[in-house]
Amino acid sequence: MATALSEEELDNEDYYSLLNVRREASSEELKAAYRRLCMLYHPDKHRDPELKSQAERLFNLVHQAYEVLSDPQTRAIYDIYGKRGLEMEGWEVVERKRTPAEIREEFERLQREREERRLQQRTNPKGTISVGVDATDLFDRYDEEYEDVSGSGFPQIEINKMHISQSIEAPLTATDTAILSGSLSTQNGNGGGSINFALRRVTSAKGWGELEFGAGDLQGPLFGLKLFRNLTPRCFVTTNCALQFSSRGIRPGLTTVLARNLDKNTVGYLQWRWGIQSAMNTSIVRDTKTCHFTVALQLGIPHSFALISYQHKFQDDDQTRVKGSLKAGFFGTIVEYGAERKISRHSVLGAAVSIGVPQGVSLKVKLNRASQTYFFPIHLTDQLLPSAVFYATVGPLVIYLAMHRLIIKPYLRAQKEKELEKQRESTASDILQKKQEAEAAVRLMQESVRRIIEAEESRMGLIIVNAWYGKFVNDKSRKNEKVKVIDVTVPLQCLVKDSKLILTEASKAGLPGFYDPCVGEEKSLRVLYQFRGVLHQVMVPDGEALRIPKQSHRIDTDG
Repeated sequence: MATALSEEELDNEDYYSLLNVRREASSEELKAAYRRLCMLYHPDKHRDPELKSQAERLFNLVHQAYEVLSDPQTRAIYDIYGKRGLEMEGWEVVERKRTPAEIREEFERLQREREERRLQQRTNPKGTISVGVDATDLFDRYDEEYEDVSGSGFPQIEINKMHISQSIEAPLTATDTAILSGSLSTQNGNGGGSINFALRRVTSAKGWGELEFGAGDLQGPLFGLKLFRNLTPRCFVTTNCALQFSSRGIRPGLTTVLARNLDKNTVGYLQWRWGIQSAMNTSIVRDTKTCHFTVALQLGIPHSFALISYQHKFQDDDQTRVKGSLKAGFFGTIVEYGAERKISRHSVLGAAVSIGVPQGVSLKVKLNRASQTYFFPIHLTDQLLPSAVFYATVGPLVIYLAMHRLIIKPYLRAQKEKELEKQRESTASDILQKKQEAEAAVRLMQESVRRIIEAEESRMGLIIVNAWYGKFVNDKSRKNEKVKVIDVTVPLQCLVKDSKLILTEASKAGLPGFYDPCVGEEKSLRVLYQFRGVLHQVMVPDGEALRIPKQSHRIDTDG
């Protein structure tokens, strides 16, 4: 009776969802689900020619799914490669005689080969652009003494320094990587640049080494060696040796860092730096899901300081973070506070206010866009002026809120709608076919559902009163969005057995009688059901498992 399915059907069906079984389902669970659907869709049970044709088509689809999942070899191929893997002529992917374990081993080997090919094509570019702005004229002005100077009516805001750096990686083999980097800097009319080349080799699973060569017009040639080694599973060491050649001779430098995991989220560091700006530094860093905490102490020449900083991570979609730090040493004291937030899929915007003695007040704005960083330190005043602190704090916040409401949010909404529209257009024919299949399945279920309801009513069992699947809009802020749901009362009642309904942890769109009414959007399933004469109600996100009846779903009639 079973016939071969079209390529389109193979591409658009999830066999596990179709049979409503777990991906770890046993052969007995598969057989029980298959028999249940066969009884529902068997063509011989329908006399109407149209229903008989629809039943035959759905029966063939169920039969194909069971054939694939009941055979250990084909199921392993389907789990790893999907339906495309089953279509290859001559089983080019893997031999039929291999066991599921051998098939997975072959898959892992092919995955490693693909990783190596991707490695050859990856350059991993990273860059930083920093533009320093001198805006001290906004707060420190000579209004009285220089009133007649031309152009003194407007504050003078100047760019006094700029730095640009870029680096790329070129994987040579699976263990060797070449790194090329360069930078350009200018400050108050004086500038220079440098270029560096490094070759990194992974020597083992425990360590790697890196050779670096550099040259620049401000400093002479540079030769460096960096080594990394895991001493134990919880401890590692990094050593960096450098020789800087200049007109004054050779200036050696050595930096060693010893780190140890104190617990799952805490790392302790000991650093010793000899040569230029020699120092010893110890720090403890704790990073959890909700916070990042650092405490550090450095003793050195000329810089010795103590540092404490804290960052709180909010568990929202925009990954908002607020942070503050206090740093005190021979150079003075600096207090810094700020926040950062994700403004698009690949962009994070942050701002921080720095208040120090004798540094004054500065505003630091940073934008991370993929692997590129744009940094704008704006120096506002050399003095501790309350007005500068106020405007540095409130100004960026007001500007961000205005931009987010007027520019960023509308842009992201338009982009999302455009992507959804493209997705709807590309899947329109597939969704139409799935809708027709779902409607046909519902018609075929009518007689079975009638018998199920009669049996459940006789024992005060589970009756599905109403069930809806799709996009629900309950939030008042989204009242302009359109509700997109379909009635799935009949398909759910058809899945009731012995006064129980069990849905696996998968998208409900693949269940018999279901289809996706809103491609690319978040969906939920809402069920109103009756058990032992009492109404119950539940709503679950798409992809979440559901088991009813439950006492917690009961509707409080007293309320």
